[in-house]
Amino acid sequence: MTPGIGTKTVFDQTGLGKLISVLQSQGYRVIAPRHDGVAVVYDEISSTQDLPRGWSDSAEPGSVRLHQDDSARYFGTTLGVQGWKRHLYPPRQRLFAAEKAGAGFRILPHPPPDKPMAFLGVRACELRAIQIQDHLFGQEGFQEPGYLERRRAALIIAVECAHAVSTCFCASASPGGPVVEPGFDLKLNELEGGLYLAEAGSEEGLVLLAPLTLRDPSAAELAEAAGQAPAAAAAQSRRLEPDARTLLANNLESPRWKEVAGRCLTCGNCTMVCPTCFCTTVEDVTDLTGNHAERWRHWDSCFTIDYSYIHGGAMRAEPASRYRQWITHKLSSWHEQFGTSGCVGCGRCIAWCPPGIDITAEISALKTGGERP
Repeated sequence: MTPGIGTKTVFDQTGLGKLISVLQSQGYRVIAPRHDGVAVVYDEISSTQDLPRGWSDSAEPGSVRLHQDDSARYFGTTLGVQGWKRHLYPPRQRLFAAEKAGAGFRILPHPPPDKPMAFLGVRACELRAIQIQDHLFGQEGFQEPGYLERRRAALIIAVECAHAVSTCFCASASPGGPVVEPGFDLKLNELEGGLYLAEAGSEEGLVLLAPLTLRDPSAAELAEAAGQAPAAAAAQSRRLEPDARTLLANNLESPRWKEVAGRCLTCGNCTMVCPTCFCTTVEDVTDLTGNHAERWRHWDSCFTIDYSYIHGGAMRAEPASRYRQWITHKLSSWHEQFGTSGCVGCGRCIAWCPPGIDITAEISALKTGGERP
């Protein structure tokens, strides 16, 4: 069969391997979930053998665990430790290099761009996070050329969620939810029996499907796929208050900030795993001769005391003010800056917080006068 954009087709696990081969033949680095021996990360793969087949995961505040099961699913885990941001907006990036030339310096040519990337296994919340950063880094006058170059060359192959872990709350994040919305090149639903329901969302997605052996889906397969995202939404026990934006704006002096600061380690884990956080710092380095200089940008966090440092000291010296800055920006003032929330409900900040601070519980506490729900 010859599908069109929006047409649903089915292929098997052999077709998944073929899809990876097609991407590689087109010059893409395929980035996908991979079990590195400790956790699931998003890393380059060479075949389906690198995917975490037969693994599932669970998460609680301050805890993430992987489990082997009897399933043959390649996408049985929910989220990697960090999102796709680390590939589009690297944690450490050289901005320029210069070398001494007579009485001055000359800027060295920028290294050629890496091979384009194909992201395989993008979840709905992560696609939304990418779209948020597309807007953030694409604003006129504030464009981030490195991000935009990598993003324009990237392909997105989304996989719709069939289940949720306890830290997920995308169904109450607005806009959000486990349903994969437009913005993908190809969307997959992993079905029972090692089958995949596929839908192309772009011409590039259609090109990827063309070499595969495809067939029309049955009514049962369509029903199975249609029920996956609603089941994942129904399984979510955490809920973000719909008026979080207003609650934060009206409670800037709440005693709750000191209470949460007593638990917060200001380690920055939440910002490092967040798929939308974008704070960075810049450092200049030279070699011992002074003939070569480089400027590097690397991720930073509003939880570090040096981040708000100006002459005379840090503007946010207390942990309470740093936590308030993060959550208020993420859920409230982000709207004024970028027209949307900065949170997609992935729950990573809950799962990877050592003391298990829960962003949804902190908002609910503001609503109930400071008491934990």
